[in-house]
Order: sequence, then structure tokens, then C-alpha cells
Amino acid sequence: MNVLFIEDDRMNRRVVRDMLDVAGVTMVEAESAEDGLGIIDEQDFDILLVDLRMPGMDGITAIGHIRARGDAKGRTPIIVVTADTAVDLRERCLAAGADDVIFKPVAMDILFDAMGRVLASREDGMIG
Repeated sequence: MNVLFIEDDRMNRRVVRDMLDVAGVTMVEAESAEDGLGIIDEQDFDILLVDLRMPGMDGITAIGHIRARGDAKGRTPIIVVTADTAVDLRERCLAAGADDVIFKPVAMDILFDAMGRVLASREDGMIG
């Protein structure tokens, strides 16, 4: 499995990388939404993990760009990984095209549960 994590904080990327390494999942890192969009152009991913609050382009805008693609990459499952606790956050993320939302600090069981849900939904034909 190949995952892209778009996250500006190096420590957050490292924590998630360590969790994914345990399961043998390959993780590519992007320090900004702009970098992430460029990486998506070059590589295929099974899941995208996207932070919301980053310098430059925010995660909601990045999700919009991904979903606006006219190809299979635009249908890649997206899990928002955020510390934001706004009341309507989940609804805003789902409306933007995210498939799930998890909160920082990321717990391994919650991350893997979310990944399993979005992949199972893809296999059931519910996503994309």
C-alpha cells in the first residue's frame, strides 16, 4: 500500500510514518499542499492523508483540487488528519470531498480503522 501524507509539521509526519511502517505501508511525504499536488501528478497512491492547516494552500483547497481532477487520481480516498476542533469541521471536510476525518494526536488504531473504512468503501463501490 502506498500513502501520501500532506502535512507541514515534520514531527507529525514522523509519527504517522512510524505507525505505517509497523504495517509495512509505504508513506511519501509532502511538506505543503502545493508539493502534495505535484507528487500526486507523478505517483499513484491508495490513500491520501491531508492536514487542514498549512502555510499557503490549506487542506480544504487541496482536496478541492484533487477532486476536480478528471482522472482516477481525483477519486483516491482522502482522510483529513487535523487538530482543528471546529463544530462543523467534519461536515466541511466531507462536503469538500474527504472520505473521513481523524484528529491529532493520531492514534494507530484510529488511523488504521479509518484507512480500512475508506478502502472497504472503495471496494464496495461507494467511493469514486
